Order: sequence, then structure tokens, then C-alpha cells
Amino acid sequence: MPRSKSWGFPRWDGYHVEREPVSVRLCDYDGCDEPGDFPAPKAPDSPEKWHFCQRHVAEYNQNWNYFAGRNKADAFRRAQEEARASAGYKTSGAYNTGPESYGADQRRADAFEVLELDDDATQAEIKSAYRSLAKRYHPDTNRGDKQAAIKFQQVTAAYQVLVAR
Repeated sequence: MPRSKSWGFPRWDGYHVEREPVSVRLCDYDGCDEPGDFPAPKAPDSPEKWHFCQRHVAEYNQNWNYFAGRNKADAFRRAQEEARASAGYKTSGAYNTGPESYGADQRRADAFEVLELDDDATQAEIKSAYRSLAKRYHPDTNRGDKQAAIKFQQVTAAYQVLVAR
């Protein structure tokens, strides 16, 4: 028989208040009796899911690859859909409320490092460093150089962090 809601002291509910039994989904891993609180997809693009305990979902996901068996166009489309679907989570953290939020000091320090500047650089120095690095690593001047394209994106992101004061 399940325990009542108000089994301890103080009693928040009246006497003789019973609660319904709670159904617990067990881990789908063969032989495991832990609660299966963590869903994992059965196959790519399938709405069906396995439900594992934390230990078994980590084991299952260790070698999981959403992009296995897809051509490049399908893999790219899937990656874009995933990024679009999860974009809202990037800024939904409890401490992520703007430039003055948790971690902003570290982002600013990283931005100064990317732009190869000291922490006390002026706006004019920041703008000048950004322009020279953007010109050096711009994809139009470095055709086919993937490292330069990545560096250009880093420089642009660093500049945006520093001018958003």
C-alpha cells in the first residue's frame, strides 16, 4: 500500500489522504532495474525512443552518430535543422541575460586575446586591430583556406563582443 502524502510531521493535508502509486518506467537495457529517465533515439529521424538509466544512456550514446549512412547534403540539412531547433537554448540559461551576465568577463578576455590586444585597449585600437586581422584572414583574400575562414569568424565574433559594451 502506498504511503500517504502526509506521513510525517507536520501534516499538510487532512488525515486519511492517500496518494496514487507512481508508475516508473524501467531502463530498456536488458537486465537493468534502474528508472529509465533518459530517452535515446532508436534510429535517425525516428520518433521512437529507448529509455535508459544514466549509465546505460551514456554507453548507448558513446558511439551514436546521427549522420551515419547519409550523404553530405542530407547530413548538412540535418545539422542545420538541429542547430535551428536548439538555437533558443543558447541564451536561455539562468545567468545569460546580456553582456553583464555570468561569463562576460571571460568572453571579453578571450576577445582581447583573439584580437591580439591588451585588456586596456581603446575603442580605436580595437577597431584598428579588427580591421587589419579581418583583412588578413578574409575568405575573399584566402580562397580555399579553411583555417583562415575560421580565424576570420573568430576575429569577427571577438570584435562583436568588445563593441557590445
